[in-house]
Amino acid sequence: MDDLGVAVVIEDDADVRNLLEGVLSQAGFEVHTAVDGRAGVEVVRDKQANVVTLDIGLPDIDGFEVLRRIRNFSNAYVVMLTGRSEEPDLLSALNAGADDYIAKPFRPRELRARVAAMMRRPRHEVNGQEASPVRGAAPAAAARPEDSAVLHHNGLALNHRTRTVDIKGEPLALTRSEFDLLHVLLRGGGAVCTRADLVRAVRGEYYDEDTYISEADERAVEVHIGNLRRKLKEDPVSPCWLQTVRGVGYRLAPSRPDAGQVP
Repeated sequence: MDDLGVAVVIEDDADVRNLLEGVLSQAGFEVHTAVDGRAGVEVVRDKQANVVTLDIGLPDIDGFEVLRRIRNFSNAYVVMLTGRSEEPDLLSALNAGADDYIAKPFRPRELRARVAAMMRRPRHEVNGQEASPVRGAAPAAAARPEDSAVLHHNGLALNHRTRTVDIKGEPLALTRSEFDLLHVLLRGGGAVCTRADLVRAVRGEYYDEDTYISEADERAVEVHIGNLRRKLKEDPVSPCWLQTVRGVGYRLAPSRPDAGQVP
């Protein structure tokens, strides 16, 4: 069995906690658990967790506050779990730094696949600083010559290899998912990317052409796109980078001759 590192389960429901512990142990993790938020933060810190599953409805402090505290010292992959599926919860989880969000009840196989997909993504902060690699994770493939190319569009530059983005030389801080979505849209060169296409970009290779894409998956993409637009300071009337194709998805906005004047 592969040693994938340390997983921490923060969950007050004993049945769910035992299920999560079993799923992650079978996947190859060393698993530790906590029954409330404050204890969970300390377990994540002490055990240097690689992956955290985090319930939103904890008895002491809610999962959003736990996540904010974890993000002060850890770049662990975090999956939020909740019995609610309202969009404000989804938005709050992703804004607080969660990598994924699953509503209860969930299928153990789906959770395991989501965690595997997250761990295939580079463990880099988007400012270019590399975090500690996950034990047991596959090494990155050797870069092809074309991989080193920087993608440019209307004053924005994205470097795929260093996972950095800047606008007119000013660095832009993005989450892993925001970076991956922007990368896909830039590579598309103006072609329409459906929401399902973008879900696959975020979820990783587990989500192939035949995989069912849920409404929650598509809502998560919409949240990420909204956050991207806010960070890019997009003009909603005349966007420079991200255009909505109503009822379908998104595409790259047309090139502008005055790109050097883009704020």
